[in-house]
Amino acid sequence: MPHHPPPQLTPFPRPIGVFTPFVANQSETLILKEKVLSLSGNSFDIALASGQPLFKVKGESFSLSHRMIVSDAAGNFLFCIRKKHFKLHSTYYAEGANGEEIFEVQSKFKLAGSKFIGSFTSATGQKEELTMKGDWSDTTAEITDEASGQPVAAIYRDRWNAREWLGGQQTYNVTIAPNVDMAIIVAMCICLDMKRNEPTSSGA
Repeated sequence: MPHHPPPQLTPFPRPIGVFTPFVANQSETLILKEKVLSLSGNSFDIALASGQPLFKVKGESFSLSHRMIVSDAAGNFLFCIRKKHFKLHSTYYAEGANGEEIFEVQSKFKLAGSKFIGSFTSATGQKEELTMKGDWSDTTAEITDEASGQPVAAIYRDRWNAREWLGGQQTYNVTIAPNVDMAIIVAMCICLDMKRNEPTSSGA
């Protein structure tokens, strides 16, 4: 079965992110594997390329406001992702254990592909913006730091995995640069997946 080699990403010059325990010390490739026939909505198991579990994502589509709950490998709650309603552009946000908003991801309309902008305040107190651009139908995207234009993560998928196509299971590979918060990048990927599963996902 052919596989794409993970892209090589230059280390970010400083730590960027909210969840310092999950800041990558080296270039890491995460595997996001969707659980098939999950009754509660889209759910994912997320592990390092070595197979070591890192995050669990559980969808709750029966709740009044559809949300995705993200926890660490031991099941400890990190944050949940919800959609903001009555917004011109699709907007998602992450909510911490105390109900505080940790970051926001907004979809911007593009003639070709998707564009998302993630805004948050790093653990250092610096305000950050990450931009994700890509072609979701082909499941490729790049996440860059808006200020410097430096790539911080890349999303790709083996399109020739027939078992996934037949089973309806999605598996995404995400390579993350050193000094970048893996939890924040995973959250942006989840927002992209939520957007992809919306009935009007072809628009903004």
